[in-house]
Order: sequence, then C-alpha cells, then structure tokens
Amino acid sequence: MAVNDYTIPQHWAHYSATDHAVWKTLFERQTALLPQLACREFVEGMRALPLSAEAIPDFAALNEVLMPRTGWQVVAVPGLVPDEVFFNHLANRRFPSGNFIRRADQLDYLQEPDVFHDVFGHVPMLMHPVMADFIQLYGEAGLRAQRIGKLTELARVYWYTVEFGLVTELVPGEAGIQEALRIYGAGIASSFTESGFAVQSPSPHRIGFDLERVMRTRYRIDDFQECYFVLDSLDDLLALARIDFDPVYERLNSGPTYTPADVLATDRVFQQGDGSYARSRLPVAA
Repeated sequence: MAVNDYTIPQHWAHYSATDHAVWKTLFERQTALLPQLACREFVEGMRALPLSAEAIPDFAALNEVLMPRTGWQVVAVPGLVPDEVFFNHLANRRFPSGNFIRRADQLDYLQEPDVFHDVFGHVPMLMHPVMADFIQLYGEAGLRAQRIGKLTELARVYWYTVEFGLVTELVPGEAGIQEALRIYGAGIASSFTESGFAVQSPSPHRIGFDLERVMRTRYRIDDFQECYFVLDSLDDLLALARIDFDPVYERLNSGPTYTPADVLATDRVFQQGDGSYARSRLPVAA
C-alpha cells in the first residue's frame, strides 16, 4: 500500500477496560434490537463474524473470516481520511475503520465515525457478495467522480445506500407474509435511536430508490434523516454500480436539487402501517 494511505496499527492491546465497556454497551443494545429491524443479510453477517460483547474486535481476527468470504479486509486509520484515500481503499477492497471508540457520554451521537460504527455498522454487510462488489465499484466510481468534479452528487448515493439505506423484505405478519422495511445502512444499524426511527416512526419520508432522484437530494449530518430511500432488493445495488454514470452526470448539470423534506408527485412513497410493515407504495402530491 502507498505510504500516504493513512493506515496505522490497530493497537488492540492499547484499548482500556473503559473502551471495552463502551463497546459492550453499544454491542448489547444493537444485537438485541437489530434481529427485528435489520435485513437478513446484515443479521447473518453479524453472526458469522468474530464479534462479541466482551471486547472490541481484533481486525486481524475479523479479516481471517472476511477475506475468504468476499476478499475484503478491515484496515485501521486514525479517523476520517481524504476522499482520494478513502476511495482508493474501497476500490482495493480495504475498508478503513477508525481505531478509536467513543466515550461513554457519546453513546448516541458522534461526529466522526469510530470503531463501533465502522466495524459493527459496515462489516456485517461486507460479508454479503453483492454489497462487497458494490462498495468496491463505488470506490472506483468515486476516484473518477473526484477527477471530473461530480463527487457531491456521487456521495449522495453512498449516503442513501451504504450509510442510510433501507430495503424491503418479506416477513411473516398478522395477515400472512407481508412486505417490511429493513435496515442495511451502517449509519442506522450502528445507532440505537435511529434504528427504530428509520423503520417505525411515522415522521420520515421513505421513498423508492431512483438513482437520479437520490443524486439530486441533499442530506443532513447533524440529526436523524428526514428521508430514506428504499431498495426493492439488495441485488439492485450491483446493477446500480455497473451503470454508466456519464449520462446521469450530464443530466445533473441542470435541473432541480431537492431537500430531504421534499416529496415529489413521481415518488414511490412507502406508507407506514402498524409496526415496521410497509402496507402500500403510493405516489403523493408534491
């Protein structure tokens, strides 16, 4: 790897008892919550990895399971890294993770992603071949988008999929098998409060995923999302990653940019029923 790739040793032995206790609190909250809220692929990935409540995971142990499955590895970095470094890691199937963990008074909000967000939130989905391929291809697309000045638009795709994506899933319900909304995005999966909000609260908009719509929609980083975009299937990610972005970039040179609060007449809106079930997908007036 290049000398300026920002990777550092994880220094697992340097974690304190307090650090491991914070991990334990976070881990136990999410593992109790997510089997009812996250997609099957996330839950299966979480259970297949050497993750436990007792200690912050050792990246070397994670990689012994992850690399044979999808060719990915987790590498330690000191925090956020420059865009080019981030995309280069992804394009080479290296997921950069902060090697630090939040303080006990930061359980529900942290500005910079830590080891819990990066490992617990992201790595379970890297066990799934579709997500593994999608994030690699996204890294390649990010390097090109940076060169041609389209990074703002492409970053919205990552935000509304890898970080804050929802997907439909068929689950048993009171009236038989029904369509439900499930979490696959790491920003939701690693957040105790947003996990329930994303799929159960009547407050946010939940809109069927459309690439150009997503790339025209701003997002916020300081609060729960006002809008989530919903995939019909995780397989849609791979088709998305393989498209030619150039015609989309060309169309984005003109036309509107939307706020997360906007709902368009052309949107597929997932109406909220009881619990986490999506009873209908109906267009609504703007």
